Amino acid sequence: MLTTESKIMRLDEAVLQVADWQRSQQRVVFTNGCFDLVHLGHIDYLEKARAHGDRLVLGLNTDASVGRLKGPLRPVVDEYARARLMAALSFVDTVILFDEPTPKELIEALKPDILVKGDDYSVETIVGADFVLANGGEVKTIPLVKGYSTTSLIEKIKQSY
Repeated sequence: MLTTESKIMRLDEAVLQVADWQRSQQRVVFTNGCFDLVHLGHIDYLEKARAHGDRLVLGLNTDASVGRLKGPLRPVVDEYARARLMAALSFVDTVILFDEPTPKELIEALKPDILVKGDDYSVETIVGADFVLANGGEVKTIPLVKGYSTTSLIEKIKQSY
């Protein structure tokens, strides 16, 4: 039986899994993020990312990485819980935690067919886009659902309670 924990992989495991999928002609999509306090915007984004290929690999920032990006009070939800939550989504096939400032090393190791980010980025500013394009892949941006962000959710909770 496939479990949420079995979908959380080390990089070396994920490299083998992605290569296996690609050998069987499956198109692998990669995206990344913090995914702290999962909300509709996250679900919509990931669902649309997966629609671009056959498999979705998610690079998930570690707690230390989220703290460096978002500040010392973040994340609200720890990395183990965030990884299990992401792995529980039917359209996420693999979750890989990463601690580096960017997912560049993951992208170069995994060699995804399609790299996806939200439309708050342009192709020119997406980390790893040059590598994916140079290797014959595609880079896509997905429209974000307006009004949904973890930061705004935290503010709403703070104001209400």
